[in-house]
Amino acid sequence: MPRDTIRGKVAVVGIGETAYYKRGQSPHSEFKLCLDAIRAAARDAGVDVRDIDGFSSYSDDRNDAMRISSVLDLKELNYCVMQWGGGGGGVMGAIANGAAGILAGYCDTVVVHRALAQGQFGRFGQAMAMPVAPGEWGHVMPYGVLSAAQLFGMRITRFMHEHGVQQSALRAIALACYQHAQNNPRAVMHGKPLTADLYDQSRYITEPLHLYDCCQENDGAAALILVAAERAREFTDKPVYILGAATGSAPAQGATAGGISYHNAPDYATANFKTLAPRAYRMAGIEPNDVDVVQAYENFSGGTLMALVEHGLCEPDAINHFFVPENLTAPHGKLPLNTSGGNLAECYMHGLELAIEGVRQLRGESCNQVQNARIALCIGGPLVAPASTIIFGTDAGTNP
Repeated sequence: MPRDTIRGKVAVVGIGETAYYKRGQSPHSEFKLCLDAIRAAARDAGVDVRDIDGFSSYSDDRNDAMRISSVLDLKELNYCVMQWGGGGGGVMGAIANGAAGILAGYCDTVVVHRALAQGQFGRFGQAMAMPVAPGEWGHVMPYGVLSAAQLFGMRITRFMHEHGVQQSALRAIALACYQHAQNNPRAVMHGKPLTADLYDQSRYITEPLHLYDCCQENDGAAALILVAAERAREFTDKPVYILGAATGSAPAQGATAGGISYHNAPDYATANFKTLAPRAYRMAGIEPNDVDVVQAYENFSGGTLMALVEHGLCEPDAINHFFVPENLTAPHGKLPLNTSGGNLAECYMHGLELAIEGVRQLRGESCNQVQNARIALCIGGPLVAPASTIIFGTDAGTNP
């Protein structure tokens, strides 16, 4: 364990989002969405946007720091960093990287941002023509595996087989997310409730994943403002502190381009948090049962289930008993999950909207507020490598 960590030393003081749209329905470009979210986060924090001097993003973000800093007329740019890996695996790592930049003295005020306009740049969920299938794709495309749902569906199937997981456990995650979205006017699926019958009757995208087990495709943007903990109360009376974070992978999980196929990994049925979760808990000084609310990335509900198990929130043999809607819904569930609606029902902003909801819960401002929430666990994209996870708290020195 590192002798010194970021625990309690950096705080989130501002959050900002644009309106969220179905894919292709944004009236604005991706870059404008990005700028609007950053400006909204700065207003929320009471920060002059020109005082931002650091940027952190992930997943091959198209909105580069130099262009943003010029348009926002920043006084100086001291830090810009991008987390490795595509998809949402790096979302919580981007927040941790921003905190590391502040703690190292490289910069003072960091914005973590993500913007997507899939209508402008194309769909993530759609197989694309390419002259050469790189890395992982070279191992699977010749056999007809062309989408993320197909790739990860096999891992999820293996996990369900090994632990006797029933379809009802995946359905419970979807139902909880959609129930939360009905109280969230920002959610794309607000006003579109999901029932167990609707879920059961929906088509398979690829077994075992029904339509409602798969994340949406959306346009929009989200951003958070980070400052050193000792400055946090200059900006807000509700700072949210970073208590623990971890980014990376277990050994031999080379799922990214250029690596070996993770289909040959020695541990196949994993969401890739078995080494990360214990490290984040140790840094935060908490145990899994100290977590009050969870925001966990759902590229696919099965991966979310596996991530929660690997974070010690449920034993594998108890999944079918524990994963029922009443346990996963706020305000009274044992483990309120994705209280804004998550990727499934609020918006797919590559998971950064999940971190924002974690902050909102600790401020006491959620549409589905968990009473007296003090610790929020936010989990990045499961089933990929590198993955990332982060723990927020209301107290910089939280010791439950």
